[in-house]
Amino acid sequence: MRFDSIIWDLDDDPEGNVQHCAEHGVTKEEVEEVLTNSTDGDTSRSSGRPVSFGDTSTGRHLMIVYEEIDADTVYPVTAYEVPRRKES
Repeated sequence: MRFDSIIWDLDDDPEGNVQHCAEHGVTKEEVEEVLTNSTDGDTSRSSGRPVSFGDTSTGRHLMIVYEEIDADTVYPVTAYEVPRRKES
């Protein structure tokens, strides 16, 4: 999974995706790093939206919840740090 275009709301929009990620201590740069180099994908159990998992250059393992706009474009809804999933 690799997305080339990521849509962001204004940084100071209190209802926007930048703030939703920041509430979990995740920056736009971290979200972009994971979405452009995702290692795994799934579906969110709570929202039914697609999610991407990946590592940041600082060693954090993040889950990004997003809406797919088209094959190359996504709108991140929120993101947070999660434990690595166990291989089955």
